[in-house]
Amino acid sequence: MTPAQISRTPGQHGHSAELREAARRLGPGVGRRRFLTATGAAAALAFTVGLPGAGTAAAAELDARKITEDPFTLGVASGDPLPESVLLWTRLAPRPYEADGGLPAERVEVRWEIARDERFRRTVRRGSTTAHPEFGHSVHVDVGGLDSDRVFYYRFRAGSWTSPTGRTRTAPERGARTGSLSLAAVSCQAYHDGYFTAYRHLAEEDVDVVLHLGDYLYEYAVTAAGGARGYTDRVLPDHFNRETLTLEDYRMRYGLYKSDPDLRAAHAAHPFVVTWDDHETENNYAGDTPENSVPPEEFLLRRAAAYRAYWENQPLRAPQRPVGPDMRLYRRLQFGRLAQFDILDTRQYRSNQAYGDGWKIPGPESEDPSRTMTGAAQERWLLDGWKNSGALWNVVPQQVTFAQRRDVPGGAYKLSMDSWDGYPASRKRIMDGAEAAGIENLMVLTGDVHVGYGFDLKKDFDDPSSRTVGTEIVATSIASGKDGADKPANWDNLTGANPHLKFYNGRRGYALVTLDRDEARADFRTVSAVTTPGAPVATAGSFVTEAGNPGLTPA
Repeated sequence: MTPAQISRTPGQHGHSAELREAARRLGPGVGRRRFLTATGAAAALAFTVGLPGAGTAAAAELDARKITEDPFTLGVASGDPLPESVLLWTRLAPRPYEADGGLPAERVEVRWEIARDERFRRTVRRGSTTAHPEFGHSVHVDVGGLDSDRVFYYRFRAGSWTSPTGRTRTAPERGARTGSLSLAAVSCQAYHDGYFTAYRHLAEEDVDVVLHLGDYLYEYAVTAAGGARGYTDRVLPDHFNRETLTLEDYRMRYGLYKSDPDLRAAHAAHPFVVTWDDHETENNYAGDTPENSVPPEEFLLRRAAAYRAYWENQPLRAPQRPVGPDMRLYRRLQFGRLAQFDILDTRQYRSNQAYGDGWKIPGPESEDPSRTMTGAAQERWLLDGWKNSGALWNVVPQQVTFAQRRDVPGGAYKLSMDSWDGYPASRKRIMDGAEAAGIENLMVLTGDVHVGYGFDLKKDFDDPSSRTVGTEIVATSIASGKDGADKPANWDNLTGANPHLKFYNGRRGYALVTLDRDEARADFRTVSAVTTPGAPVATAGSFVTEAGNPGLTPA
């Protein structure tokens, strides 16, 4: 772990005594399935219900007219567009830095409306829903009956308060011959490393959808001055200056992140499709295995809390709502006959990293054919989905670097055990499955590494002359890694060791990708600094790959 760990004293900062005792009773050798089915722990966690339980149903309803402070401090968002529906999100939090968001443990009626125009003169749907305290007073409205491939505007009301207006859109019909699709890929937004300036620029881009590829928040401590942001006009509460562990911790951390105006602007401007990586829970965890040596039941409590807070704070539908420390995040979206998106989760089901993680010399442990990045069920789902795909472009938004990435030229190289290089048999099954399904235009979208990469995906990475079978676009971070550099210190080594690496830049920003019937174009957009606000945006590199002829060439 990069930052120093903050010590945890039992009873000072951690899960409630009831949760800790319920988990402890299961014993130190508990398996995940036993944990989930143990009645005492399930009842104590109160995370396993699909809807708020009897306690909430019986709770009083708060008269929203009594809310005296703006409850929409975290903005609005939309996500996972389908041809006839879109998911709308908000979360009521008059005081976002407090564990309860500044609201009592009572349910609140929230009204919503969606229209064809920004002034809401042509409203097409409206209704009301309930913000439950068990879900952090978050709201997830799945609005159906909409026209396909169309822009809409939406807003919420609670009492006398009206939210900011959001802009969203529906997907084209599945069989539609869509001419083009524009998307942005983003990842890794460590609040303590700098400002979210890139999001302000992204809010002004003309894109159809934003793919968030993980590390939406970080569990690390944030100082009173906001870390590298160096605030002089505000002081953040002390409770942010510790690592997140509990549901309350994670909820408040989302409150901190979503209070950022640039992030709110991007969410209001575009629908998001989100998937997580590790820091939404804990750095470099693998499946049930935590990074640090803590009892397994302790980590599962933490994972349940992190997953619950993630769902509460993202524009996700009911099928993604977690049950205990499990959450089905992998899913499929289609945009006409032009593109199919298979959104992966490479964190929840993976085998533990080989050789203790980090950059290591590959060997029998990492090359064990039984190792998996996705788990068997998700792998089958992906390969079966490709067999049935009629899309021109098959896009895989996921988290960690897919292409081989040697650290130095020559034979004495190391590979990252946390990326697909640490799971080469799993990667080969994926690539063989794409070939067997006849996938000609494979594009992998990646985050995690805080740099922008453009890779050709090779049939055999060890043979530079082998066939190119796809492309990988790696989006740099929004803020993680601070300002960065156009040429990081290892630029010569990485470009020399990996001839299939066609682009490498270490500034902050995002990637724009435009798909059409003839080609895909990738523009790597970067800002010059994030430790000071307001930096301009520029294009560090542009590449195209032709339909039916994979491989990146400069635009």
